[in-house]
Amino acid sequence: MPYTPIVATLGYILSKDRQQALLIHRNARPGDLHLGKYNGLGGKLEADEDVVAGMRREIQEEAGIDCTELTLRGTISWPGFGKHGEDWLGFIFLITEWTGTPYQSNPEGTLEWVPVDRILELPLWDGDRHFLPLVFDDDARGFHGVMPYRDGKMVSWQYSRI
Repeated sequence: MPYTPIVATLGYILSKDRQQALLIHRNARPGDLHLGKYNGLGGKLEADEDVVAGMRREIQEEAGIDCTELTLRGTISWPGFGKHGEDWLGFIFLITEWTGTPYQSNPEGTLEWVPVDRILELPLWDGDRHFLPLVFDDDARGFHGVMPYRDGKMVSWQYSRI
């Protein structure tokens, strides 16, 4: 069976001093699959855009800022992650330079600056605890992982670096 995932971006915006990351606290929509969790910003790629353009668009829509420097940190395949078991493929970015003033909230929830060294203390998807250290580490190599989900729970995690 061919692998036909939903393609998406996920970005972590660093503060100007690079000590904090702007996260969304998904607390605005009661039926939200992510309700109560913190996450980076991003979403589905549109048919006419590349992943960088998609990441920039999502950050502009969700945070009101323009990305001027971003780095692809890795990719993750999430088989079975969707609400109805859909497969997702995510391109994970670190945004280190940007212009504008971030929104305080958006229709999905509150935007909050969180110290990078405290992110793992927040309510997150269990799987995020595995890949987030790779997003923020000093290793210049990208990571490329697979994290299957079943019934809303992470089943396993493996990755390679190049």
